[in-house]
Amino acid sequence: MSKPIASMTGFARASGGISGASFNLEIKSVNSRGLDLRLRVPQGLDDLENVLRQKLTKALTRGAVQVNLNLTYEHLQSEVTVNAQALSTVLAAIDDLSGKVEADRPRLDGILALKGVLELNEAKLSDDQLVELKNEILAAADAAIADLIASRQAEGLNIQAFLTQRLVEIAEFTLKAEEHPARSREVILEKLTGQIALLQEGDNGLAEDRLHAEALVLATKADIREELDRLAAHVAAARKLLNGGGAVGRKLDFLAQEFNREANTLCSKSNHVDLTAIGLDLKAAIDQLREQVQNIE
Repeated sequence: MSKPIASMTGFARASGGISGASFNLEIKSVNSRGLDLRLRVPQGLDDLENVLRQKLTKALTRGAVQVNLNLTYEHLQSEVTVNAQALSTVLAAIDDLSGKVEADRPRLDGILALKGVLELNEAKLSDDQLVELKNEILAAADAAIADLIASRQAEGLNIQAFLTQRLVEIAEFTLKAEEHPARSREVILEKLTGQIALLQEGDNGLAEDRLHAEALVLATKADIREELDRLAAHVAAARKLLNGGGAVGRKLDFLAQEFNREANTLCSKSNHVDLTAIGLDLKAAIDQLREQVQNIE
């Protein structure tokens, strides 16, 4: 069974932790031509980045996805220790200089302030705690990805309903164009006869073979049968894609371009102001369709 239609826009958050550390995980996705993953993982958890990438690649097809993982240590004390070797080196230097330079001996706080004498040991988790934390983060990531997919699919349902309505309008405008009196054989023939008469006027009237060629061109320009047939076929294809679900954004985008091409041709071939108005309404509905198609995965 194919996946529902999904938007590329979504957001999800998950949090958790273990004794000694807590984390917050956020995933945000917006529109993109392909799948663009950007992850920010704290130092010490770098090996999680590849695992998270694999999970997202398996779950999503398109979208610019930003993952932020923030880690906070709790109830862990950093330790300050004296570097005995550095202190010995400093004290030996002081003793050596005391007989050569007349100066007061440095105070203890001054000695301890020297770089390298005191060392700060950052709080760290044990190996077992680190494994436990990573497992918690990956479980939270699975939940966040599921929430992200759900939010994208919920938005996808709204977009699908919007696109379905636009397809109804496109089909209605296509039918209006097809049934308009200006498309009748009699009207086209009358207009064609008038245009041929203009070509024959005056001393510079066209030769019979040239006139025949011009008449054929005029008749071809007045016929929008192919454009109407293609519009109907595109509507059917778009409906099939929407009903089939899944990652159909690119295919729908291609169809939207084809819709627009046919509508432009219909307007250029129009032989009546009403047909031109129908063509403009058709283009407006297609523009709305194209705009929302850009949001689909």
